[in-house]
Amino acid sequence: MKKHIGIRHEDKYAMERRCPITPSLISKLLLRSNLIEFDVEKSDKRVFKAEEFIIAGAKMMDDVRKADVIFGVKEMPLDFFEPQKTYVFFSHVIKGQHYNMPILKKMMELECNLIDYEKVEDETGKRLIFFGKYAGLAGMINSLWALGLRLKELGFSTPFEKINQAFTYDSLDDIKKVLSRVGFDIIHYGLPKEISPFVIGFAGYGNVSLGAQEIYNLLPVKEISPEELLALNKRSLPNNVLYKVVFKEKHLVEPIGKHHIFELQDYYENPQDYKNAFEKFVPHLNVLINCVYWDARYPRLLTKQFLKDHFEKNNTNKLSVIGDISCDPDGSIEATHKGTAIEDPLFVYNPCNGLPSMGHKGEGLLIMAVDILPSELPRESSLAFADALDKYVIPIALAKYDKSFYEIDLPAPIKRGLILLNGKLTPHFQYLEKYL
Repeated sequence: MKKHIGIRHEDKYAMERRCPITPSLISKLLLRSNLIEFDVEKSDKRVFKAEEFIIAGAKMMDDVRKADVIFGVKEMPLDFFEPQKTYVFFSHVIKGQHYNMPILKKMMELECNLIDYEKVEDETGKRLIFFGKYAGLAGMINSLWALGLRLKELGFSTPFEKINQAFTYDSLDDIKKVLSRVGFDIIHYGLPKEISPFVIGFAGYGNVSLGAQEIYNLLPVKEISPEELLALNKRSLPNNVLYKVVFKEKHLVEPIGKHHIFELQDYYENPQDYKNAFEKFVPHLNVLINCVYWDARYPRLLTKQFLKDHFEKNNTNKLSVIGDISCDPDGSIEATHKGTAIEDPLFVYNPCNGLPSMGHKGEGLLIMAVDILPSELPRESSLAFADALDKYVIPIALAKYDKSFYEIDLPAPIKRGLILLNGKLTPHFQYLEKYL
């Protein structure tokens, strides 16, 4: 009997248009195996049309709940789950997120299997299936768009006003053409001297950061070190060059106690022994792009108290925009009170009264915190994601889940991402029991 692989319609966000398995991948997989079939839930917003899936060999369905294994992108509603089925999606439970514990409980009650893309890793812990680069690409585009709006609101006319929000473009190539024109204008006309030297700082250096830097590097950019940044304002510099600074962990935190030195592995293992070291760089940045992994064990990048003190102490504040691509509500950027929607992506945080207001107007910092950024580049990000998923789809579909964790025949990276097996937490995820 053939195994049915379901691809569900994404319904968590109105503008979520991504798809984990693309029509081109379906065509390839059906040529490789005659033991599988694809059932695709109908969707009027998915970036790939029904005709593309039908041509690839899939069946369009009103409901895919009865499929043996179901692939999605974002969280699935509680009433979607069926007993003893296998689900593959970003569950957002691995940090013990309280808002998704009902999903985990429900899947445990129904004896489901849960594979989370976020934990599909190689033997060194490197993630293998991710949208991160595309979050960086879209997040940087949106941050530059937000910058143009904010600077105009503050009375400065700049070439950044030519940039629109990422989802409004048909392709990444179209966006790059616009950025080329923006770069030309910066080179020939410069930026207002009042906001120069113009610096964007990137917190983090992984896939998300690399995607964001790829966009910024299309402009006339010179990279400097964090140490050089501290002396940048003391020099007379041209206003037709932009500066880039990449911050690593050693720039973000420092050991508590002078007798300690920074050690990366020690920081990962004992984050409570470290404190914030990033705040001294903030007065020198025009824009901060946050790309760091964060959970509650680590020091915050920017606290509300620091922002309050900083804004009250300085009459003119260089920092005007934060692109919070990591988007951890109340997390590394404490002022990010929520992830924003594509259709309402910006808010201004007033550090003095601690209140946010949606839009790009008002006193304070403009924050871009869209939490489904890759969906602003839905076709490119889905194609890249499907390429990474390619060799795992058939093994996931054909695996016999009635075996023990140690006996089940799954590729090692997928087994590392197996959070639930028949409703039970697998060995590496036993720690989640305390959050239930």
